[in-house]
Amino acid sequence: MSVTTTSNPTSKLSPIVLIGILFFIFGFITWLNSVLIPYLKLACELNNTEAYLVAFSFYISYFVMAIPSSWILNSTGFKKGMSLGLGVMAIGALIFIPAALTRTYTLFLLGLFVQGSGLALLQTASNPYITILGPPESAAKRISIMGISNKIAGAIAPIILGAITLKDADGLKARLTQMDLATKLNELNELASRVIVPYIVIVVVLLILAALIYYSALPEVDTDKEDSVTETGAGKTSVFQYPHLLLGVLTLFLYVGAEVIAGDTIINYGASQGIALSAAKYFTTGTLVCMLMGYFIGITCIPKFISQENAMKLCALLGLILSVLALVTTGFVSVAMIALLGLANSLVWPALWPMALSGLGKYTKIGSSLLIMGIAGGAVLPVAYGFLADKFSLHHAYIILIPIYLMIGYYAISGHKVGKQSLNKSL
Repeated sequence: MSVTTTSNPTSKLSPIVLIGILFFIFGFITWLNSVLIPYLKLACELNNTEAYLVAFSFYISYFVMAIPSSWILNSTGFKKGMSLGLGVMAIGALIFIPAALTRTYTLFLLGLFVQGSGLALLQTASNPYITILGPPESAAKRISIMGISNKIAGAIAPIILGAITLKDADGLKARLTQMDLATKLNELNELASRVIVPYIVIVVVLLILAALIYYSALPEVDTDKEDSVTETGAGKTSVFQYPHLLLGVLTLFLYVGAEVIAGDTIINYGASQGIALSAAKYFTTGTLVCMLMGYFIGITCIPKFISQENAMKLCALLGLILSVLALVTTGFVSVAMIALLGLANSLVWPALWPMALSGLGKYTKIGSSLLIMGIAGGAVLPVAYGFLADKFSLHHAYIILIPIYLMIGYYAISGHKVGKQSLNKSL
């Protein structure tokens, strides 16, 4: 893979700033879901399982679009592909307007799927830029900075949308039980309409950013020349012959599910523990602040004081402890344990990717696509959590986290080594 730069000289700061803005957009759009779940649950009168279809519709697009995104990018190029992804996201945000006007939940879900599809294209296109926009030896630092930009946006997004959509939600929730049908419908229609102005603003911002990317001097990534067969890929005829990658995809699937559960369920869970929605709407921000703390710890300590593998082991252990404590406590303490899962989740993603892609040689690109597909864990596991919540309770449904962190621990300890021994012997 080679880089083609434009003839117009631009400072190196400009491309990095643009990609940083993209990662900010990733985080902002993604973590709006944490507010949309309780908001749409109230506005569209949903049960828990139905409400968590918000996460399903958004994250399943990664599974659907991971491979098609690579085809699109081969045709458009990376810069135009990113611009196209932003345009697709704008269309998804635009669908929210008729969805709100008609209070149609399926239209909201369609809008979320379209937004997620555009985001999947953006993710597939933008990740190579983190490596090429500077020296390879400092790539990890740039990745961490992008992660911080992403999570700062994620911390801000629920506060902004929550202040608009969940204003007086507790009072409205209490009043709805005492209203006649006609008054109730009017109130719910007014509640649904609250997302119209925010999503019009989102559409405009996305379209402006799409134009900025399209006319920018971002360097292009040349994918016409495929990587030659490398020693690490010798004797392999399929990416599916790398068990450590396949276990990595499974682990990523579970990890993203745990991250989304921690961030997207905590508002509803806090409300179920007797905490007012006016206060609970800030809990997702707390989870993401904990993730930011983890990023800063990672930048400071990896690899100077601790290896990526050991960081992942500690994250798995901390996640397991916090999950158990969330289950055996109640009230604010239990909610705080879920928020602290942000710290446990923070270093899993950056540690898992290099371990899963290690030794893939010419199969690195398709291996990356498989890992992107693993993000669909954010679609499946929150719905599974919602199903358990309807069967038992929002509190006891967090038992789903226990096997997830056990698997993360297994991968960090030995799963990432599976198959590598036989590979080394064959070389």
